[in-house]
Amino acid sequence: MKGYVRNVGDGTVEIFVEGGNIEGFLKELKNAPLSQIEKMDIREEKDRGYENFFIEKSTGERKEKGAIVPPDIAICDECLREMYDRNNRRYRYFFITCTHCGPRYTIIRKLPYDRENTTMDEFAMCEDCKKEYKNPVDRRYHAQTVACGKCGPEIFLVKDNAIIEKGEEAIRQAAKEIEQEHIVAIKGIGGFHLAVDAQSDKAVGILREIYGRPFQPFAVMVRDIDSAKRIAHIDDLEKNLLTSFSRPIVVLRKKGEKLSRFVSPGLHTIGVMLPYTGLHYLLFDYLETDAIVMTSANHPGNPMLKDEREMNKIDADCFLIHNRKIYQRCDDSVVRVVNGKISFLRRSRGYVPLPLDVHINFKRDVAALGPELDVTICLMTGNKAILSQYIGNTSKYDTLEYLKDCFQHLCGLFGVEPAMIACDLNPAFETSQLAREIAEEKGTEVIEVQHHFAHAASLIGEHGLDESICIAIDGYGYGLDGQAWGGEIIYAGRDFKRIGHIEYFPLIGGDRATYYPLRIVAGILGKKVEDWLIERKNSFPHGEKEIEVIMKQRGDILTSSCGRFLDGISALLDICHYRSYEGEPAMKLEAVAASGREALDIEPVIKGDKIMVKEIFEEIFENLKRYRREDLAFTAQKYIATSLAELAIEKADSEGVKNIGVSGGCAYNDFITTEIARRVKREGLNFYQNEKVPCGDGGVSFGQGIYCGIMRMD
Repeated sequence: MKGYVRNVGDGTVEIFVEGGNIEGFLKELKNAPLSQIEKMDIREEKDRGYENFFIEKSTGERKEKGAIVPPDIAICDECLREMYDRNNRRYRYFFITCTHCGPRYTIIRKLPYDRENTTMDEFAMCEDCKKEYKNPVDRRYHAQTVACGKCGPEIFLVKDNAIIEKGEEAIRQAAKEIEQEHIVAIKGIGGFHLAVDAQSDKAVGILREIYGRPFQPFAVMVRDIDSAKRIAHIDDLEKNLLTSFSRPIVVLRKKGEKLSRFVSPGLHTIGVMLPYTGLHYLLFDYLETDAIVMTSANHPGNPMLKDEREMNKIDADCFLIHNRKIYQRCDDSVVRVVNGKISFLRRSRGYVPLPLDVHINFKRDVAALGPELDVTICLMTGNKAILSQYIGNTSKYDTLEYLKDCFQHLCGLFGVEPAMIACDLNPAFETSQLAREIAEEKGTEVIEVQHHFAHAASLIGEHGLDESICIAIDGYGYGLDGQAWGGEIIYAGRDFKRIGHIEYFPLIGGDRATYYPLRIVAGILGKKVEDWLIERKNSFPHGEKEIEVIMKQRGDILTSSCGRFLDGISALLDICHYRSYEGEPAMKLEAVAASGREALDIEPVIKGDKIMVKEIFEEIFENLKRYRREDLAFTAQKYIATSLAELAIEKADSEGVKNIGVSGGCAYNDFITTEIARRVKREGLNFYQNEKVPCGDGGVSFGQGIYCGIMRMD
């Protein structure tokens, strides 16, 4: 074949070929490794008389919106083999990469994806690297991250604001610090991590104390897949996820207690990932332990820290850093297998910013800013949805600034000019206020989307459905009636409407009840639990006096939240009386229920369009001493799953709909989702769950965009 190939400014690739077997070439092109071809436009032209095939200089023109920008990719087997080959010039070089692996999204400033448009532009290639870069038969032919120990990024160990080691000795010393139960901050692909020995109670305990995370589970990085199998149960799908080029954190079922009891206290699961850079592999070469805690080096709610200027915000004994700049910070992705399918808790490194195909053709660009917690941005253009990396809690100033930066970067990268800005219905959210500011500045329209309508829209948008009954279950969403929704049956299709829900129950003290779920128990069961609550007075900040006040309150703030229902059951069973991180009481309830079985034969109590909850609370309270709490926890989960399924099936029948799905943060509960799916399928209906975007709040921006496409796109 003769002709040329070149990058175009919108991320597309232009190829001109003549001579030879063109049909065979096109067939081979579709099978290129690590490629994802969204579409191919082919046209015939006259021969131009090229004498060879070459790479032509990139152009800055933009023909398409929403073209592919590559995600960060884990080190490939070939680079790993070279890194351990004594005869290879990149022997034990921590930043070894090729066209098949290495950082991408986190180093790209703008398109086209050429070295000068990345943070690798500061490293001039040596002659050997240049030869590889220019050699068409070399694996590093036009690999924008090509580098070696002579010309590429360097690594240092910093302690007390001074460089104490360089190169491999820095990695060796960092491993020694971890073995000595110290905290080491490690600069990776998308930002800083904190690493400690995952088998050391002392090290993990200190990390928790310093970062104010008393119980929130930490992810661990393990040496290899065999090490992972020693601490967790792993099925084929989970193994494929662990070893994929995206290398996410995979939430697995614990096997024994081979790690510190402080790694994921009170849970039956643990987040595990494999090494995904040369640096990680080299670090394990010097470690005795097979598992280290590897958690983002930021305080709760704040964005991941990405450069040396932010090191003063990190509490660590030493810092293992490199001198390649990170342009876009990017957390690790987190996935869990729920009901036998992939479920994203966080879609970030390794997946972002690959666009998703949608069944709606967006004639006008839409930008959706998400809710307040676990926020992502989503851009809609043509038939593409571009979901950002995980951003976080935008009630924090630094996180909101991070969102603004990410918004500008993605719009510029993909050439999106939003004609509509979508946000949550809650006017108090920072993202909602920002949407109005952007709309005013750009002269665009703001679309407010009810939180659970967005969850429902994310489901039908992901699966290309015309309509569905969606069970939207989570902790909180501002309702159309001003109340706190969270356990909703939504019709999504021609329009969106709430057609059923969990009955309202009081949140005594409002948001305070989300932190102290014994208040939920008091709100539902009232005076009959007063003496029982007094026995638990130490779980209230102000003890018995606080209980007296609670018993006198009516609870004017009402909720239909499935998350708060699960929190209340967790508190009633003395599993969790205080929420130190989002979802903690419900997650610990699921852990306890995992070893339980049904104790009480309680049929769903559904009155009209409402699922009653007082009855199940009363039954459990009256049987606290009769049954194991594992069995009562199982019973409560089954009750709510069965009730939601029955009401959804009833509504599907009345609406003439054949599809039922589940979305929202509570859909991460494997038992609840699996039980709903089983009952829906038994009725001959189609069941759907989120598989490509998070079912939690990380997928709300995608749902907001889909909602605009259905309701406002003409």
